[in-house]
Amino acid sequence: MKHHYGSIEVITGSMFCGKTEELIRRLIRAQIARQKVQVFKPSIDTRFALEKVKSHSGSELDARPVQRVEEIKAYLDADTTVVGLDEAQFFPGEIVPIAQDLADQGIRVIIAGLDTDFRGEPFGPMPQLMAKAEKVDKLQAICMVCGEAASRTQRLVNGKPALYDDPVVIVGASEMYEARCRRHHEVPRTHD
Repeated sequence: MKHHYGSIEVITGSMFCGKTEELIRRLIRAQIARQKVQVFKPSIDTRFALEKVKSHSGSELDARPVQRVEEIKAYLDADTTVVGLDEAQFFPGEIVPIAQDLADQGIRVIIAGLDTDFRGEPFGPMPQLMAKAEKVDKLQAICMVCGEAASRTQRLVNGKPALYDDPVVIVGASEMYEARCRRHHEVPRTHD
């Protein structure tokens, strides 16, 4: 069933806040409604399984990894009505016009990705995607220091906060990252 109007929905927040879980939930609901769903993710994300999106809690859905965003259109079936994109912060800026074009074609585009990197800076195309979206949900995790709501992703290197000048993209999970609140998020310029 085609939608009358396309749209862009963005699910964002820190690591461990449930972005992929929410993406999967929405995509499964679309499948239950007999809508044709296709899911894409950047090929850089190999943490759980190459051809799946998988949440930290274990929910999963089949997905096609792509190396270039142009592949999304090449692999898109004519009868697809819902497109899911996971780990969108790893896509280049070209994902923004592609998402817009899909929505303009009447496709519901549901995007999950980190809004900020480990430094607390806007991450990749996420700010533009949020600005273009009809709906944005910013989820929160739980701070691993104090238990309050967490909106930041803390990268750890040997148990200590990563330096500001460390590489932005290092794919990892709980062994390298944890959720932190504003108060406990640390990004030193140098090690003391």
